[in-house]
This record gives sequence, structure tokens and C-alpha cells, in this order.
Amino acid sequence: MFESLSDRLQTVFDQLGRKGKLTEADVSAALREVRMALLEADVNLKVAKDFIRRVRERAIGAEVQKSLKPSQQVIKIVHEELIETLGEAGRLNLSGPTPRVIMLVGLQGSGKTTTAAKLALTLRRDGRRPWMVAADTYRPAAVDQVVALGKQLDIPVYEEGTGAPPPDICERAVKAARENDATVVILDTAGRLQINADMMRELEAIRDRTQPAEILLVADAMTGQEAVRIAEGFDEQVGLTGLILTKVDGDARGGAAISMREVTGVPIKYMGVGEKLDALELFHPDRLASRILGMGDMLTLIERAEEAFDEREAERLQRKLLKNEFTLEDFLKQLHQVKRLGSVGQIMDMIPGMARLRQQVDIDNEQAQRQLKKVEAIIYSMTPAERRKPKIINASRKRRIATGSGTSVQDINTLLKQFREMQRLMQMIGKGHMPKIPGMFR
Repeated sequence: MFESLSDRLQTVFDQLGRKGKLTEADVSAALREVRMALLEADVNLKVAKDFIRRVRERAIGAEVQKSLKPSQQVIKIVHEELIETLGEAGRLNLSGPTPRVIMLVGLQGSGKTTTAAKLALTLRRDGRRPWMVAADTYRPAAVDQVVALGKQLDIPVYEEGTGAPPPDICERAVKAARENDATVVILDTAGRLQINADMMRELEAIRDRTQPAEILLVADAMTGQEAVRIAEGFDEQVGLTGLILTKVDGDARGGAAISMREVTGVPIKYMGVGEKLDALELFHPDRLASRILGMGDMLTLIERAEEAFDEREAERLQRKLLKNEFTLEDFLKQLHQVKRLGSVGQIMDMIPGMARLRQQVDIDNEQAQRQLKKVEAIIYSMTPAERRKPKIINASRKRRIATGSGTSVQDINTLLKQFREMQRLMQMIGKGHMPKIPGMFR
């Protein structure tokens, strides 16, 4: 999401790094560029001005002048002030009498219903017993969507169809949840195409009758400056306790995330980083600031890997590698686990230094995803015997696989060649040798 902002800031810092001792004029010129980068990324004008003012006060002070590497000290200051602007780490208020009510609000199309399911799944993984409430009686099929998501995740859903007023539905839902020992109730309230008085009165009634522990605005990160106005409107009317940003994995310029937190004064709690129901991340301002400045985010990558990879499966795979029994079926399983970490671009952005490399080698994220899908299609078109023993795949089998996967015989040959090279490489590493890296991934 912050790719354009990150690119601009990297250019500014590169220019600073080529200088020795920084003058006040150098700092001023750099901060002008930083200000332009923030505005182009849709950061609110007042927020950008305040940010630059704070950085300038520190950057022309003694802590930079006395530094052995002034340019690095300026980057450190920008990083620290960015963390300060983004606010505290995401944390829900879940202590106290149960069930704790979480009320989701937002405009239509912000991803509220899907976010309700993502949040319910996240809380269940943390040992909670969540219920979802279908309180949007206006949008066509909204109730059906919540029910379907509940069945998919095996999470209880309270619904009364579309006949009853939403405040009544929510009040009865909380009572039913309490009787059934639920610990958290997530209210999926109705949105509108824009803020209006009727919607706000309904939300106020739901708030007053359910006494939510959290009122979270679900905001589309791709909305830009409009998202800031929306956040202010909801905060003034119903009193927000936090924000959940959706579509953070999209091509938004990202300034709305910085601006909403600063303008409303309420913390960002979670970020939606993909379409899958497990693609919801707890907000960490330090990690996001590091990503914006191109410093990577290894902690998030490690956490994703721990969730995606099964330890026993990894040990089984290691034994197979040492015995040279690694098959295309194993390869496919690994491919699925890697895909759970995120897109190729997301993974590279979380590894320090890789974001810059990604720009230099012009890695096309969509092309990489298409290539992975092609590999999947080829392996799925093989018989179980062919996946376990690729050596039996002759010319006629290759033609059949190519037809079944919508690829060419040349694609089949390329995959098999890469697989043999990987087998050889893994076997040599398992025996303690460090071979020269083959040119298979050029």
C-alpha cells in the first residue's frame, strides 16, 4: 500500500546519505521532499505539516549535529516521528464482564461484513468464544452473507432476518450470547453509501442498548482523503474507540492510514491484508513505519511463517530431502504454505533491503502469481504416480498434462528441469555440501 511513499522517501534518504555533514539548508531541502511525498500519498495537509515541524525541530538540533552519521540520524528521527504519528499498537478492550460487545461501523463497501468474520476467527484463535450478529437489514443478502461466513468458519451467527429493527436485533443478540456463554459479540451494523442522519441515529440506538466495549470504524484504505472525513463524522456521532483498515494489500497510496489516526486520535487496531478470512493483522506502528521506510518487517513475516508451516510436516519433509524422496506432491504442499505468507511482493517488502532489490530487478508481482498458478495447474494435471515419480513422465504423458493444465509441453519440461535441479541442490545441502547456485531461477 505504501509503495509510492516508500519509493519517494528512499530517494530523499539516498540524497542525504551522499552528504557528509548536514547543513540546515540540506535538512530543509530534504524535508520539503518528504512533505511532498506525504501529500502525494494522500496524507492530510495539517498532519503532514505537523509531522514535518516535529522532524525539523529535532533534525536541526544537537542530536543530529553531534552525530557521526547525520543522514542516518535524520532517518532515525523520521522513523520515530512516524511511529508517534501512527500511534499505539492495536489492542482490544476485552477485559471485564462477558460477553464483550464489539460494534463495527462504516460505509457500504468498506468490507465490514468480511472484517466481522476475520475478527471472529482471530478472536477464536486467541481462545475467545465469539458470536456474530447480522444487524444489516438493508443491504440485499447481507444477512445471508453473515450466515454463510459463520457456517464456513463454524462460528455462531445470531440473525432475525430483515423484519426487525437493528437495535432490537442487537439487544436480543447480546442477551442470547450471554445465555450461551459467548465471550465476544461482534455486531455487523448497516452501512450507507454516505453518512446520513438516519444511519447515525440507528447506530446511536444500538450503542446505547448494547453498551459496546469497542466501536470500531472499518475503513477502506484506498478511499484516500475521503476516509479522513468519514472517520471524523463517525467519531463525532457515535464515538469511535478504534479503526480497522481494509484493503491494505491494495495499491492505495496509504496516507489515509496515517491521517485517520492523527485526526481522530483513536488507535488503529487491525489491518486487513488480503481477501482470505485469516488475512487480518494486529496493528504494530513500529512495523508499519519500518515498511514505509523500506526497512522491512521480519517480525510479521516470522509470525506468518509460524502460522503457515506445520512443524511436524517440516520434520517429515527434512527426512525425505535427506533420503532424496522429495516429490512433486511435497513441492505442491510447500507451494501452498508459501502462498499463505502473502504475495511475492508482500514477502519481499517484509525482508530488509529486498524492497529496493525488487525495484532494481523489476519483479512483476502479478506475473509471479500467474507463474505459481501455472505450476499448480501442471502438478494437479498429473496422476498421483507421476507426482511421486516424475521420471515416468514421457512425451505422451507431457502432452496429456499440457492439455489438462492449459499449458505447453515446454512449460512441463521447464518445471521438471527446475524440480530435478532443486532435488539435487537439497540433497547436496543435506549432505553438508554447499554447491554453486544453479541458474534455474534466473
